[in-house]
Amino acid sequence: MIFIVYHLPHCNLYYGWYPKKILSGSIVYSLVVILWMKTSRIETLVDGIFAISMTLLVLTLDVPKVSNFLTEAAFQQQLGVLWPQFFCYFLSFWILGGLWRVNHQHFNFIKHTDHTLVTINIFSLIFIAMIPFSTEMVSEYGASYFTANMIFQVNQLLAGSLYYINWDYSVRKNLLDDVDARTVNFIRANTLVLPLCAILAISLSPFIYAWSNLIFFTIPVFKRLLERKYFTQGDD
Repeated sequence: MIFIVYHLPHCNLYYGWYPKKILSGSIVYSLVVILWMKTSRIETLVDGIFAISMTLLVLTLDVPKVSNFLTEAAFQQQLGVLWPQFFCYFLSFWILGGLWRVNHQHFNFIKHTDHTLVTINIFSLIFIAMIPFSTEMVSEYGASYFTANMIFQVNQLLAGSLYYINWDYSVRKNLLDDVDARTVNFIRANTLVLPLCAILAISLSPFIYAWSNLIFFTIPVFKRLLERKYFTQGDD
């Protein structure tokens, strides 16, 4: 069965003749038109949402309201109370930066798209945009309520899982260009690191509350181990 595809670069339109059925010994062809958006449009939207989300994180930091009659030592003590907010701000900025890198890693090889891939990316951006909200939730209530931590951790789980789905779908639908099997498997494993860390954090949250979020700082360690597994050892 042959499906010949032609490309019109000026409008990113693909069309071809697809053998639909055999009638009286003759093959009847149907004209199939495939309209792919340029991946640059997705990348532009993603960059914008990430930039806004990372900027909004600073709004989760509250300037303390203190009396002008406090001593310098008392004022510094009031600032010290803010450390959970700074911790959550740094952690969320760190995670968003990692997700942004994963997205660009994907689209370094994804050269075509379709409606399903666009939908996957839209859903992933829903949870990217929610990270400032879940960050403020965990910074305010994470020390006292494990539910606040789970809101933050489930947010990371869903965002990371959708990026895994994004890559897996692109591989299955042949939307990639110029990528070998080892790189495909590495990126698939690399994309799974955040969801797996989120699952581990969720399982620890009822016992150690906000401290369970320290698990996310192990992400670079796991990614370095994956690099050694797929590339350093593979080159020996």
